[in-house]
Amino acid sequence: MKPYTLALPPDYRLDDVLTFHRRDAESIAEEVSAERLRKGVLLEGVPVVLDIALPPAGGPAITQVTVHADGPLSAAGQLQARDAVLNIFGLRIDPAPFCAFVKKDQLFAALVKRQPGLRIVQSATVFEALTWAIIGQQINLSFAIALRRTFILQAGRQHSSGLWCYPDACSAAALSVDDLTTRKFSRAKAETLLRLAALVASGALRLDLADDNRIDQISAALLAVKGIGPWTVNYGLLRGYGYADCSLHGDVAVRAALQALLGEDAKPDIQRTEEILARYSPHRTMAAAHLWASLHPRD
Repeated sequence: MKPYTLALPPDYRLDDVLTFHRRDAESIAEEVSAERLRKGVLLEGVPVVLDIALPPAGGPAITQVTVHADGPLSAAGQLQARDAVLNIFGLRIDPAPFCAFVKKDQLFAALVKRQPGLRIVQSATVFEALTWAIIGQQINLSFAIALRRTFILQAGRQHSSGLWCYPDACSAAALSVDDLTTRKFSRAKAETLLRLAALVASGALRLDLADDNRIDQISAALLAVKGIGPWTVNYGLLRGYGYADCSLHGDVAVRAALQALLGEDAKPDIQRTEEILARYSPHRTMAAAHLWASLHPRD
């Protein structure tokens, strides 16, 4: 696969992307510097590193992407690599429609104006997004990152460059529950993670978008998996597919941000949060993004 260039939109917030992908200070599957972003991922069972040269400060907003694969990739695998780069850069959802939608909105207009160019940064693959959502259920971020690292080291594979590659469904399905519970995973979390991996690896659960496998069908299939609830599904749709209308009404941070935005003494409950977010359909994903970002404003 030949190197190629990718132009970034005007007012692109590169720091948001770099911050998301440097969550793990040990950098076992992602390496981020001022010049490069390198991401390891298993595609078609092949260890692949996406090596992205970042645009220089003050220069044209153009990146160069090189795909280093430790084996041949089919045409479909090469397309997956390109899709992963679009995900990594958060280029699935155009923020402009939401900005126009809330231009005169009492709740969001001023907030959006303070956060121009905000985008949803995604995981490289849908499977990574879903497993990260499961790993992060009901625990703090630092512990979730530690468990994610363990998952990568147990189920992933190391690229010839030394960078680890995030597991795919087949490699994850080869683990046992004990492999994870002896590494601080709860039994319920381990069972859910491996149940998802087995279903995807066997083909019983399809994650590819197609005319006969729409987002609503994928959502219903995921909700039928024991251990996966609405929050996990919506988070997976957001980080995995870049779906524009995810309702994160069960997210604690979204509710906390709404509390601050409303100027109230307590977080709105889940039902009220859902009702508020419903006003912004079909742009609820961007509404959640702006609420999250409001908790960590840029200088």
